[in-house]
Amino acid sequence: MKGKPRVLGIVLAGGEGKRLWPLTADRAKPAVPFAGNYRLVDFVLSNLVNAGFHQLCVLTQYKSHSLDRHISTTWRLSNVLGQYVTPVPAQQRLGPRWYTGSADAIFQSLNLVYDEQPDHIAVFGADHVYRMDPGQMLEQHVESGAGVTVAGIRVPRLEARAFGCIDSDADRRITSFLEKPDDPPSVPDDPDVTFASMGNYLFSTSALVEALRADAADRDSMHDMGGDIIPMLVDQGTAHVYDFADNVVPGETERDKGYWRDVGTLDAYYDAHMDLVSAHPVFNLYNRQWPIRTATPPLPPAKFVNSGTATESIVGPGSIISGATVTDSVISADVVIEDGAVVEGSVLLPGARVGKGAVVRKAILDKNVVVGDGVRLGVEPESDRERYTVSASGVVVLGKGARAD
Repeated sequence: MKGKPRVLGIVLAGGEGKRLWPLTADRAKPAVPFAGNYRLVDFVLSNLVNAGFHQLCVLTQYKSHSLDRHISTTWRLSNVLGQYVTPVPAQQRLGPRWYTGSADAIFQSLNLVYDEQPDHIAVFGADHVYRMDPGQMLEQHVESGAGVTVAGIRVPRLEARAFGCIDSDADRRITSFLEKPDDPPSVPDDPDVTFASMGNYLFSTSALVEALRADAADRDSMHDMGGDIIPMLVDQGTAHVYDFADNVVPGETERDKGYWRDVGTLDAYYDAHMDLVSAHPVFNLYNRQWPIRTATPPLPPAKFVNSGTATESIVGPGSIISGATVTDSVISADVVIEDGAVVEGSVLLPGARVGKGAVVRKAILDKNVVVGDGVRLGVEPESDRERYTVSASGVVVLGKGARAD
């Protein structure tokens, strides 16, 4: 192909995120705050924009107000004509029905494709934490002539049963695409490893449009990208896999190279935060060569008074730690932790308040949660389960605006 290929990015951000409840009780999953000031959607958008993909549509549906607002106010590209990041709410273009699956979401939004007439379409998920240069994936996709290229991450074969799994030959052609198989296939060069789908796809425009039309006419289809569209193109012999291990991101460290986390459950969301707080973090937010972009709130720097301390922790702007002890935690913007309080191994989202002498251990406090003076969270498991949401691994979770008295 002569010249630089035209790419339209479509970010799928319409999922309900039921497994992240109560964090998704009042917002779409991609709008859930992460690592202080970010939203989950910021990671995929940063990867695409950093790679030079500047025509991006974010398809939303459930409880999308805060997500639409975040994208509209935060993701403003330059005034160069044709560059944009825009939310696209479900519009019922094909009749009085909402999206019935991720493939149907794109099928109902094909006007975006017709308007831009791209050569290729990047369809990426919106709820993973990672760094990736999609431009390198595009290079392989164009060179191979594939109808679709699927990003695959190498995972231990016995752990791959929870993922969509890719079976491929030595030429990277996908021979089968299996959803959560009991016996995952191995990669050609390692019998103990499986390619798990990352939910990131690059299509030639013609291949995607034809597949979406065929899928829409199939009454037995679930209209899902991973469950229906990709297997269709695999059967046609036009699907290839891109090995995420080949991706090189500027500024990456040996420790965080290849990091990717699906944060679709409370425990995964919590664990991904804990990956951030060590002196040499598993995922490094401080890579200036490949920044994770977001809006910074107009708040003063964090303040530590009355011998308040925070160790092995992230503390956001506007937060005040007064005579309290914080360890192994992520403290977002505008959080107040008062005298004598102890916060350990926890995630506090913006506006949370922890009262005097309170104890918060292994907990997630959503926006504007108030923990009263002397309250103890994460100390008495049976009592916590009676009053709050507690994850499978024992993380205590309080939803947006909740009070613990």
